[in-house]
This record gives sequence, C-alpha cells and structure tokens, in this order.
Amino acid sequence: MRISTITNWAYGVTVGLTLLSGGAFILSARSADFERRAVVESQVFDELSEQLAMAAEQTSEDARLFVMRGEDRHLQAFRGDEKGERDREQAIKSLKSAALSSREAALIQEVEQDGEALDALEERAVAAYTNGDRDGARQALFGPEHERVQGDLLTSVRQFTDLVSTRTSDALAQAKQWSDFWGAVAKSLLGLTAAVFLGVLYFVLRRRVAMPLMRMTGIVNRLAKQDYAVEVLPDNRRDEIGEMNDAIQIFRDNGLERERLDAERREDQRTKDLILQMMHRLQACQRQEELAEVVSLFAPQIFPNFAGHLYVMNDSRTALSSIGSWREPRRAGPALTSAECWALRRGRPHVSDAAAGDIPCQHLSHAEEMGICVPLSAQGDTVGLLYFEGASDGQAIAAARLYFELIAENIGLGVANLQLRDRLMGLAIRDGLTGLLNRRSLDEALNRIARDGAGDAIAIMADIDHFKRFNDEFGHDAGDEVMRRVSAILSEAVGDAGIVYRFGGEEFAILLTGTSEDSALDLAEKLRTLIAATPVTYHGRLLGAVTISVGAASTARDAPSADLLLRADAALLNAKSKGRNRTIADWVERAASDRRRAV
Repeated sequence: MRISTITNWAYGVTVGLTLLSGGAFILSARSADFERRAVVESQVFDELSEQLAMAAEQTSEDARLFVMRGEDRHLQAFRGDEKGERDREQAIKSLKSAALSSREAALIQEVEQDGEALDALEERAVAAYTNGDRDGARQALFGPEHERVQGDLLTSVRQFTDLVSTRTSDALAQAKQWSDFWGAVAKSLLGLTAAVFLGVLYFVLRRRVAMPLMRMTGIVNRLAKQDYAVEVLPDNRRDEIGEMNDAIQIFRDNGLERERLDAERREDQRTKDLILQMMHRLQACQRQEELAEVVSLFAPQIFPNFAGHLYVMNDSRTALSSIGSWREPRRAGPALTSAECWALRRGRPHVSDAAAGDIPCQHLSHAEEMGICVPLSAQGDTVGLLYFEGASDGQAIAAARLYFELIAENIGLGVANLQLRDRLMGLAIRDGLTGLLNRRSLDEALNRIARDGAGDAIAIMADIDHFKRFNDEFGHDAGDEVMRRVSAILSEAVGDAGIVYRFGGEEFAILLTGTSEDSALDLAEKLRTLIAATPVTYHGRLLGAVTISVGAASTARDAPSADLLLRADAALLNAKSKGRNRTIADWVERAASDRRRAV
C-alpha cells in the first residue's frame, strides 16, 4: 500500500478519533460543571440554612438582652436596620428565590410562619417592657410559650436543612459519576488516537522526512562552512520538507547577499581609513602646495573611478585656480571664474548631468562623464572648490556624495587654516602699513649672516627727511601715504638685488648680499634720486618734494658683521648732519680717513 494512502487513511481515522475524544472531553467538562454547580448549590443552601438558624436565635437573644439590660443598642439590633431586613427575613427571601422542591417550599413556609409568631411574641414583650411592665416582658421571653414557638422554628429549620442536604448530596454524587464516566471515555479515545498517530508518524518520518533530511545534510554542512557556491536543488513539495528546502535556498541567498554587504562594508571601511589618513596629513600641512599634494595622492585611492581638481579661490574672490589634480580630468580646466560654477553660486554641491534634467556648470566641457562640484567652505566663507568626474550614471555619485562632502569640509578647513596661518605669519614678519618685512625679520637676517658667514653683506639705511612736516602740515594720513610711496619705490628699485625692511618710524633698511660696494653705492644713489624726482600727492593735493638721507656699511675689508647695522646707521646720521638728501658710505669714509692718516 502506498505511503500516501496509509497517510490519508490514518489521517481520517485520527481526525475521527480526535473528534470523538473531543466530544467526550466536552461531555466530561459539562459533567464537571454540573458537579461544580451541585457543590456550589449545596454550599449555598448550607450557608442559608445556617444563617436562618442563627438569625432565629440571634433575634430572640437581642430581645432578651433588651428586657434584661434596657440598652437601646439591643433594641436596635432586635428590630434590625430601618433601611434593611433582618438576617432571618433575608435568608428566607433568598431560599424562596432558589429552586426548591414542594416539600422544601412547604418547610420554608412553616419556618416563615413560626418566625412571624415568634416575632409577634417578642414584639409584645418588648412593647410591655417599654410600657413599664418589665416582669411581664421577662416572663413572656423566658416562659414556656416562647420556648415552644422558638423550638418549632428551629425544628422546621433543621428539617429543611436535612431535606436540602439529602437532595444536594444525591445530585452531587450523580454529577460526579457522569463526570468520571465521560473522563474515562475521553482518555481512552485519546490513547487510541495517540497510538494511530505514532504508527503513522513512523512511516511519515522515515519516508517523508528522514530521507530528504539526509540528502540536505551535505548542503547544510557546506552552508555552515560559508560555502555559498553550493547548489540547492528545487523541491516543489508543499510540506515542511519543501519549506525547509526553500528556507535553505533563502539562507544561501542571504549568505551571498551578506558576503556582498561584507565586501561593501570592507570597502567602506577602507575608504574611511584612507579618509582618516588623509585628514591626519592635512592637519600637518604647512603650505597649500603640501595640502594639494596630499589630496592628489589620496583622492585617487579613495575614489579610484573618479578624476578631479582641487581649486583655490584668489584673494579677490573672483577666480579659482587648480593647485592639484588626479587622473587627468577631461571636462574641467585648470582655472575658472566664480560665476561659472553653480556650486559656488548656490553654496552647495552641484551635479552636472544634463541627462538628468539639471543644468551643467559653465566651466565644464561636454562629455559623457558626470561631474560634481563641492564648495570648500570654512566659517561661512568659500575658499575653494573640489571637483570630481568619471561616473556614467548618478548612482555612483549618489553613493559617494557623503564622502565627497566630508572630504570637502576637511579640505576647506585645511585651506582656510593655511591661509589664516599665512596671513598671521605675514602680520608677524611684515609691516602693516608698507607691507615690507619688519625689524624682527631684519634682525633674523643679520643673525643668519653673522652665524653662517656667507660672503660679504652690505646694509643701506634710508631715512625720510623732515618727515614730521608731512604729518604736521597735511595730517597723519598723508604721512602714511608718503611712507607707502617711498616703500614702493624702494622695493621696485631694489628688485631681486636685495631685501627692503621697514626699520622703524620713517626709517628703512636694505640688506644686500653678493653685491659689490660700488654697485651698492650706485643703488643707494639711484634710490635717493628716484625718490627726490617722484612727486607725491594725497587726495589730489601735491605734498611737496620728498627726499631721503642714505647711509651704507659693508662687511668687506675685514669689517665685522656684528655691528653692520650700527655702522650703516652711523653713516646715515652723518649724512643727515651734513645737510640731508645725500648718501654716505661707511667704506668711503673709512678710506678717506685712512688716506688722511697716511698723509
């Protein structure tokens, strides 16, 4: 016989036996309910009968205590609560509402009549006591008539209790008998059902479960070793084994997906590690050229499929120039204006993709690759632009956009910090009015010359003649303009031959290295004549002639370098003492002095 036929027959028999056992359990449960109701009914009747007997005795006791003691509380207890009933009357009322037999109902009627007779006798005794007949009241409550009536009442109550007890005991025994019978039937049917089920289960487990599981063991073992390349054969059965086969297939698919996600996570972690490395190196950069080198090195590692540029804004905020690039971008050139980039206009990243319906930036040429421009901002100020290209669709840019913005934020901070550092360094070493190097820079240069002893050096000191006149006659702003004009002439005339410093006040210093004394003297005279020949105006007003006195000193001819500046300053003072607007060189004066001593 086929397994399926056995299974079907066994299923039918099992269902039938299950229904029968279920019916037997239901009947057993109903019998148990009858049994419980019989127990409850017996308890209720017992409690009401006991309450009735106690109430009859309690009423008489309250009346007797009142006539013996005369206390109102006993009278109130005898008469009961004005808003309620006495306990005996409540018990009788409850018993009448219950399902009673005719004999039980007749006994309850007798109890009620005896109770009324007892109440009438006790009411008369209480009334007599109230009217002052205490002896008569006591005789009535403790006399034979009261004993007889009370005895009849208690006898009726006992008869009723016995009758009810007998009836409820019989009902309880019958309910228990039926409950036990149906319980035994239900257990027998359940045992038979279990036997049939176990017999069929053996064949089902062996043929329909064990053998397919053995075939699946190898697949599961390979999957447990994370060998997701194993093939799971399709199983079209609609049972637990089929569902298990489908679950294994889903597990394999999830494993493949998990491997893909793990690979993406590892790639994402690699990207984050590279970004972190780049950030650490950006923080250590001291020049923009170093920053551009770091970005150009790490950007192609972080985004191997993207080419790009790193642009920095000029001082006028009108144009940007590339200071670093990678993978030879084709759409963007080395320079652009601020108005040509939508990202700079909008202050947020912009994807140039005409196919997606968005307008491309004007500084990009037409090509298949998509591009994204990310502004470099710091403290609300735009300092540059980060540009990437190379994606053929928007998904690659969308996936990397968060990293683009993260990198741009850190590069922007790095560029801004370097620019701020350059400005601060400029303020530390340059004069704020003229833009020339300051006294501190001059001292450092002289110290290097004295320390290194690198050849001959010449120092030229220049002082504007009668500078106080410009401040007094035209104002300090005009004096500042004279200072700026003189410093510009000095810087342009000296050029690459030396370095011009502002020494202090209206005094300037020029340091020359690798220049002969004759060339230095010619340069000093050139500076003096140029300044004297250049008119200076302020707000369209001619300020008059500007002249300088010049003093020069050299380390040639074994002259010490330690007092180079002092000797140049002494020569300057000599020029001023001899009438100003003249040049005096220390070595010329020393040569003349040597000739005079020789004579």
